Amino acid sequence: MFTKEQKDLMLSTARDVISSCAKNENIKVNDAMMNISDEPMGVFVTLRKNEELRGCIGYVEGYKPLYESIPEMSEAAATRDPRFDPVKEDEIEEISLEISLLSPLERIESPEQVEVGKHGIVIKKGANKGLLLPQVATENNWDSKTFLEHTCLKANLLSGSWKDEETEIYVFSAEVFGEGSGD
Repeated sequence: MFTKEQKDLMLSTARDVISSCAKNENIKVNDAMMNISDEPMGVFVTLRKNEELRGCIGYVEGYKPLYESIPEMSEAAATRDPRFDPVKEDEIEEISLEISLLSPLERIESPEQVEVGKHGIVIKKGANKGLLLPQVATENNWDSKTFLEHTCLKANLLSGSWKDEETEIYVFSAEVFGEGSGD
């Protein structure tokens, strides 16, 4: 969907934002980002340090155009992921970035419709909601049942809650690219 040049621009923008946050500098976004897309899309920015998760925040659905949401989610992943302390300046070189651009959510009626390697999952039950990106299942070698269970846990539900009639299951696909991925 996006060219290598556009992906590189999104990644370099995310890298610049994270670096600025870690150095307590004002965030400046490359004007070329305005040409990426006006279309709102769901987007997640994932940070890893030594292959371990270091931050991941995003929008499930498109509220803003990418030229706004990528810098915003980059700043959030670096400074506001409640699971981690903010990224420090001495970590910047060790951090690798990945961006996931999400398709619109599609509600499914049967858990058998989940395709590992293609779909990410959102599970909703009452006030609880959890999301796992498509790459999480493949990185952990999960089957669809294990993927559903872990998404329930992410939603602070019991692992088998995906079987309950009142649980809503949504799937989405994602265009995922990162630094050094050759995309």
